[in-house]
Amino acid sequence: MANTISGTSSASSTQASGASNKMNTLGKDEFLKILVTQLKNQDPMQPLQDTDFIAQMAQFSSVEQLMNMSENMGKLSQNLGLASSMIDKNVEWYQTNESGTTLKSGKVDSIVVRDSIQYAVVDGESIPLDKIVSIGQGGEGASE
Repeated sequence: MANTISGTSSASSTQASGASNKMNTLGKDEFLKILVTQLKNQDPMQPLQDTDFIAQMAQFSSVEQLMNMSENMGKLSQNLGLASSMIDKNVEWYQTNESGTTLKSGKVDSIVVRDSIQYAVVDGESIPLDKIVSIGQGGEGASE
């Protein structure tokens, strides 16, 4: 019985600490609210110096850039994780050249990212992921 109570209390404290970690995060909106409040409540006899204001705006800009970078890195890693599941799978895509459009297929060797575009590498050829029309199973039944 003591183990059950101990397990419950530790789970509760874990949830509480997770919630407090979320609340301790200062985002760009909160930072801007603090800056505006500071400007509203400053002492008229000792206003904020230009250099102080510029430094705080630079900090705000840095916070915003870091948050955007973090969001973009999260999206990139998630998309790259999804794309990497295509490795060793058979894919089909349409390729257009001067003689027309043909359906091609092959097994994905790797995934690469160039200029923020993800490509599946099939037999040395880079195919943008948005050009792939089907994904099949690879492995033993795959044709070479």
